[in-house]
Amino acid sequence: MKQMRRLFDLLVWASVLVLPACAGAQSLGTLRQANEGPQIAGVDSTAELAGASRAVEPAEIKFRNRTDSLSWISARKRAERAEGFRVIVSLFDRTLWVLQGDDTLRVATVAVAKGTELKHGSTKWVFETPRGLRTVLKKDSMPVWVPPDWHYVEVAQEHDLKLARMPKKGGVTLSDGNKLTVRDSTAGVLFRDGTWAPLPIDEEIVFDSTLYIPPVGTKNRQIEGELGRYRLDLGNGYLLHGTPHEETIGTAATHGCIRLKGDDIEWLFANVPIGARVYIY
Repeated sequence: MKQMRRLFDLLVWASVLVLPACAGAQSLGTLRQANEGPQIAGVDSTAELAGASRAVEPAEIKFRNRTDSLSWISARKRAERAEGFRVIVSLFDRTLWVLQGDDTLRVATVAVAKGTELKHGSTKWVFETPRGLRTVLKKDSMPVWVPPDWHYVEVAQEHDLKLARMPKKGGVTLSDGNKLTVRDSTAGVLFRDGTWAPLPIDEEIVFDSTLYIPPVGTKNRQIEGELGRYRLDLGNGYLLHGTPHEETIGTAATHGCIRLKGDDIEWLFANVPIGARVYIY
């Protein structure tokens, strides 16, 4: 297996070195035949991986430029050299392994970042899962998602709506003279006759062709169930978590997190301790 690894590394380096500095993308899909699957310490069987990648076709490896390809090689090598208990995620293969020494404890198909960009005014978000070493900082059951601003930007652009931020104090006067206000951590409408009615907390706030971003800390800025039943926090907003959208598993669909099916994230929650190392390449 070590000879195959060296052969694969040489082939990858050869492909990298012929890239022009401004290359936009590179495909290494054909190199998979030389290596027959990602060779990770503790996972040395193509048959073993075949069962793991049950929902995923072999991924075509594409790089944006030479720096991107070198970053992948570095992260992959670091994952291969790791020992002890660790979690390894291959973004190209959309596969996660949990290893203990040379033993493979769990293999799961995952959804990864979609690699797109979103712009709003002078702000830009890039939806990628960063490569490298991370650590499980904490674990939660029944997590509640607090949508970042980009969620509302996406929804507004998708439905051709204007975007405005709802203040936590005071209110927003609507075209009909009523006001959007916050009471008891809930967004609602203060009518002109002085009565107040809360808005549904599981719906977007849209008035006058405008999507209003609810303040952080309000119930309207919390979505239950979107992260599944469990999450493992890797820091900086990156998570291993479940999803109600299991049809996306095996695809590039997230905004940076790594999604797993319910039984897989439940196993990780029960068996991966806080402080465990997570290698992503």
